Amino acid sequence: MSKSILAAGVAAAALLGSNFAASAQEVIKFAHVVAPNTPKGQGADFFKKRAEEILGDKVQIEIYPNSQLFDDDKVLAAILRGDVQFGAPSLAKFGKWTKKLQVYDLPFLFKDMDAVSCFQNGEKGQELLNAMSSKGLTGVGYWHNGLKQLSANKPLRAPEDAAGQKFRIQSSDVIAAQFEAVDAVPQKMAFSETYSALQTGVVDGQENTWSNIYSKKFFEVQDYITESNHGLLDYMVVTSTKWWEGLDPEIRDGLAQAMKEASDYANGLSAELTAEQRQAVIDSGETEILQLSGEEFAKWQTAMKPVWDEFSGDIGQDIIDAAAACN
Repeated sequence: MSKSILAAGVAAAALLGSNFAASAQEVIKFAHVVAPNTPKGQGADFFKKRAEEILGDKVQIEIYPNSQLFDDDKVLAAILRGDVQFGAPSLAKFGKWTKKLQVYDLPFLFKDMDAVSCFQNGEKGQELLNAMSSKGLTGVGYWHNGLKQLSANKPLRAPEDAAGQKFRIQSSDVIAAQFEAVDAVPQKMAFSETYSALQTGVVDGQENTWSNIYSKKFFEVQDYITESNHGLLDYMVVTSTKWWEGLDPEIRDGLAQAMKEASDYANGLSAELTAEQRQAVIDSGETEILQLSGEEFAKWQTAMKPVWDEFSGDIGQDIIDAAAACN
């Protein structure tokens, strides 16, 4: 064999090997809807950093914040198609896939975030990560955002103050029922459209956590925020069951480790950012924060409590009881 032919063969083999190595790298897209400076945004960035540290060039993680690829209403179908590998929709977005996760939308179910963590880390909460496996989706972690506040362009101190007001909500039947219980008008709308809808008066108010109110500047277009802590806005990081189970075990274990660390990081950050960004909203002077008295708080609880019974059949009373027990 001539030296030129041998050299050509070696070069071809090297090229083939490099192409194989390139194709062997797992490119993983993680899409979410919030800003990078939120707990979820920073958790996603932390996951990328740790996964690439643990697995080296076996994986390449791409993060797409601010609904750059998909909003929460479309990301689950995109995961099933393989267009993205991870999403972190709010827990309110899974009603089409399972009714059990509606437990997280019940008003005044959790008194604080310690109660939320208690439930999510307990038996029933962990079971709910697999509530959609038969539909092709597997939960790999819970990420906190926090408890929700009510905002509007009029003071909301009593349930009757919400009557006739239009509120932007996520696509959740439970949250719709929550506002209907106080004679308000719920309007399902994408998160990315909320600021414009508030600014132009398409809706009168909304409910959200301090970090979302701050990062999306909702406080700039709302005159009042009632510190109600009436509901939970947390996320489930989800992936395709088929894709996850089909991964090389080394890659899956590395991603699972990175996700566990990212979850701990994001959840620790959430409480810190909630306090900081609440204060930033106050310091802005753009809106007035209303504190509810014990009596006023109890009236909101009483007005919305019938929603629990309305959805107990879909959710499962055992799940509701387990969540309430964490208080």
